[in-house]
Amino acid sequence: MQAQPHVVIVGGGFAGLWATRGLARAPVRITLVDRRNHHLFQPLLYQVATAGMSAPDIAAPLRHILRRQANVEVRLGEVTGIDTDARRVRLADGVALDYDILLLASGATHSYFGHDDWAADAPGLKTLEDALAIRRRVLLAFERAEAAATPAERAAWLEFAVVGGGPTGVELAGTLAEIARHTLRREFRRIDPAQARVRLVEAGPRVLASFPDSLSAKAAAQLQRLGVDVVTGKAVAGIDPHGYTLDAGDGRTERVQARTVLWAAGVAASPLGALLGVERDRAGRVPVADDLSLPGRPEVFVAGDLASVRQPDGRPVPGVAPAAKQMGRHVAAAIRARLAGRTAPAFRYRDFGNLATIGRMAAVVDLRGLKLSGLLAWWFWLVAHVFFLIGFRNRLAVLTNWAWAYWTYQRHARVIFGGSDAQKETARFPGPPP
Repeated sequence: MQAQPHVVIVGGGFAGLWATRGLARAPVRITLVDRRNHHLFQPLLYQVATAGMSAPDIAAPLRHILRRQANVEVRLGEVTGIDTDARRVRLADGVALDYDILLLASGATHSYFGHDDWAADAPGLKTLEDALAIRRRVLLAFERAEAAATPAERAAWLEFAVVGGGPTGVELAGTLAEIARHTLRREFRRIDPAQARVRLVEAGPRVLASFPDSLSAKAAAQLQRLGVDVVTGKAVAGIDPHGYTLDAGDGRTERVQARTVLWAAGVAASPLGALLGVERDRAGRVPVADDLSLPGRPEVFVAGDLASVRQPDGRPVPGVAPAAKQMGRHVAAAIRARLAGRTAPAFRYRDFGNLATIGRMAAVVDLRGLKLSGLLAWWFWLVAHVFFLIGFRNRLAVLTNWAWAYWTYQRHARVIFGGSDAQKETARFPGPPP
C-alpha cells in the first residue's frame, strides 16, 4: 500500500490554518508546525493591547480547532532550516520532517526601516506577547504620571504617540484616546487622565492611505473628534526612552517628550523566507508562480504575508487577513488538483474591500465603491469581525465585552500583571527626561 503524501505546513495563521482545513478530505497526512500553540485573530489584537479583551477572546488552541481532523498532527516547534533539495524541514529541537509538499506561511513581523534599535522603546503589535506588553506599558504610564514629582515628568508620562497611520495605528490611537477620556475617568486623584495627549504620526500625506481620499479625510476627522492629534507629512527621525524626534523637513526637527511610543508603521515578511534560498523583494517577501508555488520548486508553496503576489492590474495583493485566507484555500485546492492529476489553477485575489475602526461608533468601510463612515460603518465592522472569529465562545465573548464597553466605556481586562517584569518596565526610565 502506497504511503500518503506528507504535507508540512509551517504557520498556524490564516493562510496555514485555512490550507489545513481545505485538505481535511484529501488523501494526505499533514504536519502543522507553529512556534505557538494557538491561532490568533490578528485584526482584533489591538483590543487586547488596549485592555478591551482578554487573550482567549481572540485566540484558540490549534489542537482544539483541528481536533476532529484526523489527518493532521500539530507540532509545537520553531523552524530553523529548510533543505529544498532533500525536501526536509529542520526544527530547533533537532527533529527533521521530510515532506512531499511544503507550505510556508509564517506571516510577517515588524520593520523599523533599518532602525531596529527603536524596537525597545517603540514596541510593535503582531503577537499576544506584544499586545500584553503594550497593555502593561500603557497602563503603567498613567500610574507613573499619578506618582510623578514634577509637572514636566507628569506631562511626559501622559504623552502617547502611535507611529504609522494604517489601520492598526488608527485603531490604537482612537482607543487610547477613549481610555484616557472615558475609561479612566475619576479613577485617579492627582492627575486627570483626560489631559493625556495622543498623537498619531504618519509620514505620508494622509492616514489610511489604502482607502479613498474621502474616507481617509473622514477617518482623520473622527480621530480628531475623539481627541487624537493627527500629524501627517512628518517622519520619525529618532526614538529613545524619553521621547521621539520628528523630521519637519528643510533640516528642521521637532523633539517631543513622550514615555509611551507605539510602532505601527512598518511590516516585514517572516525571516523564514530566507531559508528557501531564493531572491526576495525589499520587504522580504518571496515571489511565487501563479499557483503560489515556488518557481522551479512546484512542491513548495508560499502563502500569506510571506508571499509576493501581483494582481492582474499589477498591484500587489495586500497583506490582510482575507487575502491570507484566500491563499490558504487556494493552496489546498492546488494540492488536491495535483493529487487528482490535474493542473493547479492560478490564484486570483478577490478584493472585498477595506474596513477600519477608529473608536466607539466610529469606523470607515470601503466595499467596492460603497463607502460608509461613522456609526453604520462601525456596526458593519463589528458584525464582520465577530462573524470571522473562530469558535462560538470567541464570538460570544466578543459580543458580551463590546456590549458592556458600549454602555459603560469600561474595559474589563485592565489589569497590570507580570510581577518583576512590570517593575523592570518602569525601571527602563531611570529619571526625568534630559
